[in-house]
Amino acid sequence: MDMSKPVLTYMDAKEFAYIVDSIAVLVEEASFVVRGDGLYLRALDASRTAMVDLIMPKEAFEEFPEVDELRFGLNLKDLKKLLRRVKKGDKISMEFEEGRLRIKLVGKSVRSITLPSIEVVGEELPTPKVVYTAMVKTASDILASAIKDADAVADEVKFDATEEAFVISATSDKGEVEVRLEKNSELVYEFDVKEPASARFSLEYLVDIVSRSSKISDIVTVELATAKPVHLTFDIPAGGRIAYFVAPRVE
Repeated sequence: MDMSKPVLTYMDAKEFAYIVDSIAVLVEEASFVVRGDGLYLRALDASRTAMVDLIMPKEAFEEFPEVDELRFGLNLKDLKKLLRRVKKGDKISMEFEEGRLRIKLVGKSVRSITLPSIEVVGEELPTPKVVYTAMVKTASDILASAIKDADAVADEVKFDATEEAFVISATSDKGEVEVRLEKNSELVYEFDVKEPASARFSLEYLVDIVSRSSKISDIVTVELATAKPVHLTFDIPAGGRIAYFVAPRVE
């Protein structure tokens, strides 16, 4: 291998495929940034109602390039096509060449594809400044099934956090759904409500975000403030995280 080319290797290609899926929910093209301490991505969907924020520390990778900064833009549809062929036990390696990225799936055989690095037009996105008044940490599959239930009856969901519980509800002429997580339930790992919060969100993105991200992460942290964007953080192995901000629906 030509040592002069920066290489990034992640042990679990299947997990990496889930991470890519979780980003592709919001954007078709994305710009990844490799810095000295990790891999980063921040992107906003076309309607500017949702943002994804990925952080994977250097320690999460088997091989990590020594660079100050390296940016590469990828068409996520093309990347997803390749990652559909991932087999259990494969690792994924990315080799940076001028204007191109060679991606290798290394398992019993080595499958590789070269994708052009594309110019992703995007501004530097600041972190939304929201003072959250409620935080609930729970099992991500509980949230995923509550969102799925809400989606069966309505096109929006309401999150309410009170001193006693976190309530996910939806209502329409098709029916109503309510999932209530009590503060001291065994599936609530942390619960901190400084003041009650309530907000409504479109299910358009939430369904996909939560169903995809719950495949990578067992735990989700939900941060709420009344009529403000919800902040969902999914911890991923080796200290990484993928987080989303989703704007509320306003009356």
